Amino acid sequence: MTPSRQDRARRKAAPAHPPKKRGNDVTRPQREDSRSKSSERRQPEPQWVALKDGDRPAERIPHILESVSADGFHLIDSGHGLKLEQYGNYRIVRPEAQALWPPLLEEKVWAKADAIFTGDTDEDGMGRWRFPEAALGETWPLRIMDIDFLGRFTSFRHVGVFPEQIAHWQWMRDVLEARRGGQKAKVLNLFGYTGVASLVAAAAGAEVTHVDASKKAIGWARENQALSGLNDKPIRWICDDAMKFIEREERRGNHYDIILTDPPKFGRGPNGEVWQLFEHLPRMLDLCRSILKPDAMGLVLTAYSIRASFYSVHELMMETMRGFGGVVESGELVIREGGLSGTEPGRALSTSLYARWLPQ
Repeated sequence: MTPSRQDRARRKAAPAHPPKKRGNDVTRPQREDSRSKSSERRQPEPQWVALKDGDRPAERIPHILESVSADGFHLIDSGHGLKLEQYGNYRIVRPEAQALWPPLLEEKVWAKADAIFTGDTDEDGMGRWRFPEAALGETWPLRIMDIDFLGRFTSFRHVGVFPEQIAHWQWMRDVLEARRGGQKAKVLNLFGYTGVASLVAAAAGAEVTHVDASKKAIGWARENQALSGLNDKPIRWICDDAMKFIEREERRGNHYDIILTDPPKFGRGPNGEVWQLFEHLPRMLDLCRSILKPDAMGLVLTAYSIRASFYSVHELMMETMRGFGGVVESGELVIREGGLSGTEPGRALSTSLYARWLPQ
């Protein structure tokens, strides 16, 4: 039978290197997710920020931060708009627009993945997971940097952790542990998602405030805290709109040693507050600066899936920290392929932009 025009078009639109479909094709129930986006987008008013006095910080650019294999995670292979990853005992295939090259491994290796994300492959979109051999459990245990937590197959392709952030977490753990013995450092984690960064900070001796707009993400983070045996650590789990929270912190006169912020392109707060990255980011960073301690240890911004150069977030951070001294280093977070063993030297896959202010 001759294929119809629609059939031919459908085949042409398929990924160039898809694992073969076998076994179960299961749709996961949709979950509220701190990174989920609404199709309803109204344009907010621009939020103006005054130019600051003083000199701009020193700068280090471009500065590439590379995360490699860590405990139960590594990037196995990538290519043709996909990536093959190891998360604990599971091999997972997910979309990755940055992977423009051909995969190194044969298609039969990719076809043996335990879970494959299908459907809407846009970062903002929703899809489903296919399990070629058998449907997997709702959660499974993971471990990174001595932190135990739960992986989950969400409808937004995420599984509960962003391993490229390991480069930031290692830096944070090092500076926090170097400070041990004195007063506890205060860490603010905005858009904190499932709390792995918050748990790393708490385990390193910090007093942590974790803010996320999703009740389900906060619940997941609390599960991770219990799984890690860190229930005795000082962590405040706050379900709130990030902008409203830091506005209140400024009015209260509260200050932090380290602020991590990982905002989405678009999102909504628990009461329908609208977040638009390009409209709100300058004001958000300005507020973050105002609640940093004078002898702060760092301000970290990570930006995913935006059409911008790292220079854009770099210049924004430079102006935000004008008159504060220190240095701003900016560039990209990358993960290097490790092959099936996790130790083979491979290509670097860019995952996000970042800008990080440090006191020196």
